[in-house]
Amino acid sequence: MTRPAAMRDLESPADTWGRLRGAMQGQIGKDPYKNWIDPLVFLGAENGVAQFAAPTSFVGTWVSRNYGEAIRQLLVKDGIPASRLSFCVQAPEAPAVAVEVPPAAAAVGVEAPQAAESDLPTSPLDTRFTFENFVVGKPNELAHAAARRVAEGGQVTFNPLFLYGGVGLGKTHLMHAIAHEVRRTRCDARVLYLSAEQFMYRFVVALRQKDMQGFKEIFRSVDMLMVDDVQFISGKESTQSEFFHTFNVLIDQQKQIVISADRAPGEIEGLEERIKSRLQWGLVVDLHPTDYELRLGILQSKAETHLAQNPGVTVGPGVLEFLAHRISSNVRVLEGALTRLFAFASLVGREINLDMAQECLADILRASERKVTIDEIIRKVADHYTLRISDLMSARRARAVARPRQVAMYLAKTLTTRSLPDIGRRFGGRDHTTVIHAIRKIEELKVSDAQIAEDVELLRRMLEA
Repeated sequence: MTRPAAMRDLESPADTWGRLRGAMQGQIGKDPYKNWIDPLVFLGAENGVAQFAAPTSFVGTWVSRNYGEAIRQLLVKDGIPASRLSFCVQAPEAPAVAVEVPPAAAAVGVEAPQAAESDLPTSPLDTRFTFENFVVGKPNELAHAAARRVAEGGQVTFNPLFLYGGVGLGKTHLMHAIAHEVRRTRCDARVLYLSAEQFMYRFVVALRQKDMQGFKEIFRSVDMLMVDDVQFISGKESTQSEFFHTFNVLIDQQKQIVISADRAPGEIEGLEERIKSRLQWGLVVDLHPTDYELRLGILQSKAETHLAQNPGVTVGPGVLEFLAHRISSNVRVLEGALTRLFAFASLVGREINLDMAQECLADILRASERKVTIDEIIRKVADHYTLRISDLMSARRARAVARPRQVAMYLAKTLTTRSLPDIGRRFGGRDHTTVIHAIRKIEELKVSDAQIAEDVELLRRMLEA
């Protein structure tokens, strides 16, 4: 029912909107009301234009497009002549910037303002994952240096930056560290970090709500887009298509893109070739499995933090070295083991020593005793040297085949408990003396041939990871 003009004149715009917006909550629901309607401030109506203040231009545009006509009808029903709505941005420390928006029926084709960073659907960042807390070693030094360079900003030298590696090797840590550093040093930079799963979810929601324009406004108006675990979109054609176009737009605008995955771009099955090609445009960096020195460095760094938080706890000699040697699967398991030891020690009031570590971490230590098989060694060596498995089994003596075969025999002896005759039989029925010769030859070459030494170490890390 329309209210008399005399009663309306006695009300302030705030009072009027206070009455009317409750009706909006009933129409659209509690959550949409809280997100979009509650932040609005009604400034009044003049010459048929109802004026509202919004916290950001993005909110104003969204409300106009999705709820503008409902608000206008609500005002008209209350006796306020409103033929269209106008929104302005009213920040606490800045003057209002007018954003004229036509009626909802005529809103098509209007260029929308960019979304403010507060409206970006960024995933929460872990405050622990900074560059200062990242322990650098040989397996991850290139990835760390590349991440640092991207975080420093300036001219884009490699775009995208693609980080890949197994679980718990530091990909997510570096992604968060980049985002933290950019936000700290460039407050005006619009950084959007999220997982590939969240990218797909928001894409599906936009399709369902018929709001692809809003989706594009958000994802194509950022200064840096960071997508974690991109392998998640493999096999999802529509999501890949939108990701492809978003990628191209940002690259054309010279905006930085940082991607992570558990495999190299070319090894992600179900990923379109055009996306694989673009992901390999920039710098592709592999985070290798941790070596003993890096694991020990990580443990020493984490132990310092735990000791500061638990002043009554002491760590006996050899404990950190024992953990670094026995737990080589990934850093998360390693850190979790150390956290468990400190929790146990603080609760029972005991020193962390080797006996306590073996007792408290019995399940983790058992799980970490990974059994490497000769079949796995043969397969890895064949892949590394681009040979067929049948080549390693054959009687061929050409160096291109014989040397990899000797490397495989050496690894079989050092990484398994199989006897020399067993190993010989697995390599085409060879005598155990052939295996002995191969082992001695590789031990000699590891000292004199840097390439062989590097190959053996890389294969060992891959097999033990």
